[in-house]
Amino acid sequence: MSENPPLLKLEAISKNFGAIEALKGVDMEIRAGEVVALLGDNGAGKSTLVKIISGGLRPSSGRIIMEGTPRDFASPAEAKAAGIETVYQDLSLCINADVVANFFMGREITKRFFGIPILQERAMEAVVAKALADAGTRIPSLRTNVEHLSGGQRQAIELNRFVHWGGKLVLLDEPFAALGVEQTRRGLDMIRQVVARGIGVVIITHIMAQAFQVADRIIVIRHGRVAGDVRTDETTPEQVIDMITGGTLSGAGKGRDQGNSSPATGERESSQ
Repeated sequence: MSENPPLLKLEAISKNFGAIEALKGVDMEIRAGEVVALLGDNGAGKSTLVKIISGGLRPSSGRIIMEGTPRDFASPAEAKAAGIETVYQDLSLCINADVVANFFMGREITKRFFGIPILQERAMEAVVAKALADAGTRIPSLRTNVEHLSGGQRQAIELNRFVHWGGKLVLLDEPFAALGVEQTRRGLDMIRQVVARGIGVVIITHIMAQAFQVADRIIVIRHGRVAGDVRTDETTPEQVIDMITGGTLSGAGKGRDQGNSSPATGERESSQ
């Protein structure tokens, strides 16, 4: 019996910025219900790759295939329409609006009375309450402005909004960098809940322990190439560091770049 096609497949993705080669023939697959941690040192190409997947940049060459169909995302809106969402560390919520307003931003439920659209506040609040309850997220009042919520609660709103509106693949860019230990634990639990619904997750993180806690696979980007693609339960942190830095530990991934190594600083990658 043939397997279903990957949720997302990248074939020989390259990206040039003038004379600079940010990505050099990246091949990658993400399947539904799978968590992939994307790791790499500063300037390795992670940010560029995420922007290409999410429609923020177009590749110089190569193909993006979504559920077996070649796609060419001209904008983040097109990627979002295909079911791809990016959740950044600083999020995309409107902090001076309440939880319900953020959840339904651009999708408000209305009814027309004498031709005038009237918001159906109670219906919207009921939908949000159920979505958050199903995910085990507790917020004292759905009418609280987002600016008064914790970082973990804000992330819960964004993730649940994505799931509710039919998202298929979510890219989490350093999602726990500003959170405490307990909020991070809840965030990791939420990722597992999202995956249980058949959604693919890519988490970009510099914290190795988080990658090993939640990811099924780890893909390492080094100097714009895939330096390793390994199952988390078949590798060790030491081997992953070896891939990030270009070391020579045996059996650490495939397609390894043996160029000059750079230190694994663990800092967040700057945009390329």
